Amino acid sequence: MRDIGDDEQLLAALREALEADEAVPPEFIELGKNAYAWHNIDAELAQLTYDSVREPDALSLRAEAASIRALTFTSAHLTIELEVSEDSVLGQVVPAQCGMIEIQGREGPTATTEADEVGCFLIRPIPDSPFRLRFRTADGSDILTGSITL
Repeated sequence: MRDIGDDEQLLAALREALEADEAVPPEFIELGKNAYAWHNIDAELAQLTYDSVREPDALSLRAEAASIRALTFTSAHLTIELEVSEDSVLGQVVPAQCGMIEIQGREGPTATTEADEVGCFLIRPIPDSPFRLRFRTADGSDILTGSITL
């Protein structure tokens, strides 16, 4: 800690600190707060266990990239499998069960959709920015995926 000799030096240091605080864009501050906020403290986290983009093509024989991307998120109690096409995300919860899927963008929930009795759901259109999926079952289970960037 530095020694502040007199009132004028103290005021100058305070003025400098306030000016530095004002120089940070408000969007940056909000993003930082959201990153560390515990919005979903009770949700069980599902981690990405498979991404078809990251899997090497064993024989490298494909002339073009696949039109569908596959992602799998796994938690202790269930798996969320996703197939991403040009304009939609088709998903399935395994083991199959009904529930609500909440699509969460950086600013919070943006939309919801339902998983039917076989666990299938559709997201259309695909969010423009990174998002997460929060799956809530009728029995109270709450699962949250990691961030999805397409």
